[in-house]
Amino acid sequence: MTFLVIGGTGIDTVVPVADLPVLAADSARPQGPIEDHVSHTGTCVALALHALGERVTVIDTVGDDEPGRRVRAAFEGWGIGLRAAPAPAGTRRAVNLMSPDGRRLSLYDGRDVPGYRLPEKYHRPLPDGIRHVHVTIIDWARHLIPELRAAGLTVSTDLHDWDGDNPHHLDFALGADVVFVSGVQLAAGAAGRILADGVATRVVVTNGGEGADLHTRDGVTHRDAVDPGAPIVDTNGAGDAFAAAFLSAWLSGSGDDECLDQAVVAGAYACTAPVGAGAFIDRAGLDAAGLPGTPERHPR
Repeated sequence: MTFLVIGGTGIDTVVPVADLPVLAADSARPQGPIEDHVSHTGTCVALALHALGERVTVIDTVGDDEPGRRVRAAFEGWGIGLRAAPAPAGTRRAVNLMSPDGRRLSLYDGRDVPGYRLPEKYHRPLPDGIRHVHVTIIDWARHLIPELRAAGLTVSTDLHDWDGDNPHHLDFALGADVVFVSGVQLAAGAAGRILADGVATRVVVTNGGEGADLHTRDGVTHRDAVDPGAPIVDTNGAGDAFAAAFLSAWLSGSGDDECLDQAVVAGAYACTAPVGAGAFIDRAGLDAAGLPGTPERHPR
């Protein structure tokens, strides 16, 4: 299968801290080395798909700066295609404060330029053989969704910590076939509204260590989180690994139960290593994993 990921590249600066929130002080010693990684959500989805043996290309904006050169070099080294349009305000960055229990506070610098549109030469024509597109919630990416749907492609998106009301997310929520969203701030009934008002057939609400709920028009299927089998090192990329494994299984024709089974295993695995190319489970590892048992089902 061939996947396209739109948006979501950049540099993460990961700072280990003793606890969240960080107490106000003039200075504090981190709990480990401060490290920079070529990361962000689109990068991690692409890396997770690549680890599973899927063909994937990324289209994004990247700055003509040192972080941008790092991004381009990393993708070349990974063997993942990158169509990089010049980012007017430079390469995106984030500082992620990580506590020992896996909680994260992300300070995201999206370098957004109001009214920016991706130049056509970077998305027309689309790469050959694309079957599915995962669209990150960058503002300019919303304007590509109608074109992707008109081309007959299936679309997915991750709304991250959407509250169910912020209008920025609505075009993505209502324009994707598969929607992933964190349950941390999600208002009650939001998943049902996506199914009722949009084109989605599946809305997956993730809840970290409490597992995930798959909402369809037939009801809700719950899957518990699984034991990662090793200490939690870094939760950056865990949700992206979950989404990638779910999508890989879904596009291969697997049923919802198997999609969830593979997703929770992939998400747990990603927590056991620092974010990066080595953080994502490969196809052999996923096939060999002991998958969860009978799912719980609840009528809507």
